[in-house]
Amino acid sequence: MTTDVIAPARAVHAGIIGGGFMAAVHSRAARAANAALAGSASSSAGRAAEAAERLGIAAAYDSAEELLADPAIDVVHVCTPNTTHAGYARAALLAGKHVICEKPLATTAADAAELAELAAERGLVAAVPFIYRFHPMAREARARLAGGAAGPLLSVHGEYLQDWLADPQSDDWRVDTALGGPSRAFADIGSHLVDLLEFVSGERIVRLNARTRTVYPNRAGRDAIATEDLVAVVVELAGGAIGTLLISQVAPGRKNALVVELSGARETVRFEQERPERLWLGRVEGSVLVDRDPARLSSDAARLSLVPAGHPMGYQDAFNAFVADAYAAIGGARPDGLPDFGDGLRSARVTEAVLASARSGDWAEVAA
Repeated sequence: MTTDVIAPARAVHAGIIGGGFMAAVHSRAARAANAALAGSASSSAGRAAEAAERLGIAAAYDSAEELLADPAIDVVHVCTPNTTHAGYARAALLAGKHVICEKPLATTAADAAELAELAAERGLVAAVPFIYRFHPMAREARARLAGGAAGPLLSVHGEYLQDWLADPQSDDWRVDTALGGPSRAFADIGSHLVDLLEFVSGERIVRLNARTRTVYPNRAGRDAIATEDLVAVVVELAGGAIGTLLISQVAPGRKNALVVELSGARETVRFEQERPERLWLGRVEGSVLVDRDPARLSSDAARLSLVPAGHPMGYQDAFNAFVADAYAAIGGARPDGLPDFGDGLRSARVTEAVLASARSGDWAEVAA
């Protein structure tokens, strides 16, 4: 396990393709990591100029192709609609750029596999922001399970619940398969849940049985919406543990309720993203809460704890840590737990298994 950070010889020069919410999150993280925000590209020259001004980026390019052709750009952040990710990521790798690509890395496992192989061949850093694994207490949960404190893993439970599409008139580009791809709720937030579950547990899902439901097939004038609003999944892990996952974008009152709970033979460990400052440890003789206190955490969790106990850390802090580790990798470091295009491929394979199971009504194996 390597956690040392090696600073690049000069500030990383970052380009961002896209100008929406995630581009803003990426730009804040890049700035926190002392990158030079060198360039912006978007769906038009005008939108790129607007994004550059709003996000404090030095230059706007007329096109993504122009940005990729600039030798001054070291790393490209892809923050565009899902179905465009693979094309931009491929073009960036071929241009010799390191890449941070929003998830899903690709809307098919075949495209994701091609990208993972290309990144490896080119020797480029290629990362996907599964950032919830950068919460210090998620790392602490991982350390407890890896250290054997919980005992052999018996069962898992997870959920990621949101309500931003609970109103049947709510709309977004993600509901359109032409922009969002064949899966919505699972590819968008279920992917985070599975990544966190597998990362914390240290085990992979080997087979699953899924059901999906599109609650509102018509939204704001859109007809025949095919992407799912919610997903329920029964899973079996490589070590024999079984569990359940629930993913919903139509759960009133739930904003970003991402939870993983893992029960070993001696202890249950529960992490809640909306309460990221503590872990719940369940034991037969009594349960306890463990607060984020760098002096009392595992080394990996302590590394990510940038402020003293009692000063809350949250989503943007986790995102900043992810980008900082990606840039450290560009500088030659090997930060533990950095999610790469292999993890993006893993996510695509799990998503395809979920959709296949939902279609067939039967169990589906998850490709290794």
